[in-house]
Amino acid sequence: MQFLGDRLSAKQIQSRRWLIHAIMSLGLVLVIMSVSAVNVALPTLVRDLGATATELQWIVDSYALVFAGLLLFAGAIGDRYGRRGAFMVGMAIFGGATLMSAFADNPTQLIIYRAVSGIGAALIMPATLSIIANVFTDDKERAKAIALWAGFAGAAGAIGPIISGFMLKYFWWGSIFLIPLPVVAISLIGGLLTIPTSKDPKAERLDVVGAILSIAGLGALLFGVIEAPKYGWFSGITLAGILGGIALLIAFVLWEKRSTHPMLPMNFFSSKRFSIGSLTLVLTFFALFGMFFVLIQYFQFVLRDTALSAALRTLPAPVVLIIVSSQVTKIEERFGTRKVVATGLSIVAIGFLIFATLSTESNYPPIFAGLALLGLGMGLAMPPATEAIIGAVPKRKAGVGSAVNDTTREMGGALGIAVLGSVLNSGYRSGVEEITKDLPEQSAELVTESIGGAQIVAAEIGEAGAEILQAANQAFTDGMIQTMIAGAGFVFVSALIVARFMVNKEAPIPDVD
Repeated sequence: MQFLGDRLSAKQIQSRRWLIHAIMSLGLVLVIMSVSAVNVALPTLVRDLGATATELQWIVDSYALVFAGLLLFAGAIGDRYGRRGAFMVGMAIFGGATLMSAFADNPTQLIIYRAVSGIGAALIMPATLSIIANVFTDDKERAKAIALWAGFAGAAGAIGPIISGFMLKYFWWGSIFLIPLPVVAISLIGGLLTIPTSKDPKAERLDVVGAILSIAGLGALLFGVIEAPKYGWFSGITLAGILGGIALLIAFVLWEKRSTHPMLPMNFFSSKRFSIGSLTLVLTFFALFGMFFVLIQYFQFVLRDTALSAALRTLPAPVVLIIVSSQVTKIEERFGTRKVVATGLSIVAIGFLIFATLSTESNYPPIFAGLALLGLGMGLAMPPATEAIIGAVPKRKAGVGSAVNDTTREMGGALGIAVLGSVLNSGYRSGVEEITKDLPEQSAELVTESIGGAQIVAAEIGEAGAEILQAANQAFTDGMIQTMIAGAGFVFVSALIVARFMVNKEAPIPDVD
């Protein structure tokens, strides 16, 4: 079947390259928004669906887990069978599963539908960047296009909660899953009319074993981390998940080294720009996603903001990020990748430390300052790190290169939500332990489970619940401070690694058959 995009000449494609970029960016924003948009609805899901703290994490992480686990495989599918086709099929799957999510009856159903949405997202995201890399033929213009793509990728994480907050103010929780549907329709139509097909002319067999090992390894690892606060970090089930996941991921690396058709060629990591860029994005998104997961709950549970108000508070980050991303290629040309990325990461870490000064009654100025620094730092760090990854791989492997870039983001984000969310939950549980001793068993369990549960118990008790509410707010804030300090540490480590090992220029990775 021939689509209209296939009938365009090379000259026509070049004249429409920024329109293609806009369609790809729209698809990118869609799939990333679906990670962060749910964060602002977490308190609503506690009230309306009765979700526990662990279920809240799985509602977020089921999508991110499948998304991250399938990205490499999905990128290989795009390289082999066509990136436009991967984009279109992914949109169809994503749209259908998102529609089902809107009408889920319980947390378990929502977790399942979110996981299916992750399959579609995995096909969409690497296709967007690999199509951009192929459409833009001029090196400098391609770097600018990738920088804008990275800017939208970072901003989408903050835009999602704003849209969700608006919908939750006027409609029911499921409405946040209806918003993506018009965007899906626009992307499908735009894809048919404008996107040319592209694929690897020397495509190899798909690495099914590698895909299975990577998905199973990441899934087991995340399961262990998410369940740790409930069962204990040294319990059998936690250790089995974490150690089993690590073992499977090691098996994945060993398999890729010996495979004649690896999903992820290990020689890619011989490039410092590729390997350090990937590590940078893993650690940065680890901290970033974990921070937003915690901060949105702080706004709503502790400061008692509405969903919309909580989302609007985050606006400084995406605004600054988009502005800086549009100019970062000029800055990088002057100072070099290493200095720009290391400086950006250091600024992000300072933003985290500002969040670590917040209390149960903080005003907005320090929050604004932290978010503005976050946007500035991410705007400096993300686009050059992304371009370092994409620019290092052979052009015919653009899908796999894009998938590695995307996997680092989503894997880091999923682990960040899991680990930092677990740090928060552990800190919160310790903080409310004393106040629950004199409560009935059922009430004590609710208070221990989450701050949302504590608010429910406090409301039922009446005036006597004020002490419980105060203790829960303080426990949550103390746990949040621990997560922000941990996040700052991860980002500072990333900055040091970049300053020590990143190179400004490097020969491309050899294109080996």
